[in-house]
Order: sequence, then C-alpha cells, then structure tokens
Amino acid sequence: MRAVAVVALLLALAGCTAEKDAVSTDTEFVFVSPGGQTDITYPVADRKPLPELSGPSLMDESRQLKLSDYRGKVVVVNVWGQWCGPCRAEAPELQKIQDDYGPKGVQVLGINFRDNQRDVPQDFVRDRGLTFPSIFDPPGRTLLALKGYPRAVVPATFLIDKQGRVAAAYMRDLLADDLRAELDKLTAES
Repeated sequence: MRAVAVVALLLALAGCTAEKDAVSTDTEFVFVSPGGQTDITYPVADRKPLPELSGPSLMDESRQLKLSDYRGKVVVVNVWGQWCGPCRAEAPELQKIQDDYGPKGVQVLGINFRDNQRDVPQDFVRDRGLTFPSIFDPPGRTLLALKGYPRAVVPATFLIDKQGRVAAAYMRDLLADDLRAELDKLTAES
C-alpha cells in the first residue's frame, strides 16, 4: 500500500512543472505551444468568450465560485496545487497582484487541482495569508471551460479580460512583475 502511495505522489509531482519547453501531455490531449512559447497573448480580435467556469469554494464548501461573478473585472485565473513546488513560490506573488490590482478592478481566482482532501490546501492558504478565492477541483473538471487553451501544465495562469475572454496564457510559474504590463493594458481596456 505504501508503494502505491509513493507512486501516486510521484505521478502527481510529475504533473507539476516549471519546465520552459511548453510541451505537456495528459490523458485528454497533447499541447505544444506555438514556437515553444510559455507566454501567449491573444489580440482583442482573436479573443473568444469562455463558457462558465465554476465550482465549490476551497475555503467554504457551501459557496459556489463562478467566473461570471467577476464580469467587468480582469480576472487572473491560476491553476495550482499545494503539492507543486513552483505553485508554492508563486502564491505570494499572486497575493501581491490581488493586493496591488484589486482596487484597479482585478480579481485573482485560483483553481486548486489534484488535492483530494480540502484540509491540506486550506492550511496552505491560511499559512500564506492568501485572501483571493480558489475553486476546489481535484479532478480538474473546471478546466474544461478552457478547452482550446493550454491547460495541461501546473502552475498555469490565464488572464481573462473584462468581457470574460482569455487575453493571455502562461505555462510557467510567475512573479507579480511578469503580469503587471499585461494587467495594465487589460485594466485600461473598455
């Protein structure tokens, strides 16, 4: 039984990557980004509306979180897991974005992925003082709304414009400074 747990842990960690080759495989599809890019921005003319992205709150299981609740705001959607080393480094950077850009109409929304029990990621959130909400989605069903966009890498971050369309995708761990220029552009859009 212990060997099975070790193998499961190793498989989970294998999904967490900070690799820069932008090639990722999962059971649903293979994604190779154009030209090996890990940062992709979508011009306004190429942005498409997302279907609803929703799920139960990590911290309050009686509450449902929905992307549409933030329509009119720029939303930073971050796919993370407490088991993922780059996600651990990235979490305080995303909190900086929430603190600095929240008053400017930006909302960070996490999607907690591959954590099968709530208590461990809840402790992660509390220990780091994270104030932005996260959807609790161990199997990744929420990510189906992002079909057609790179979503097989953890951490992954998507910038959603005020109309609910993907404006940028990042398949790597980020610093707050990596997002500022694009967030400035998106918050200035009407």
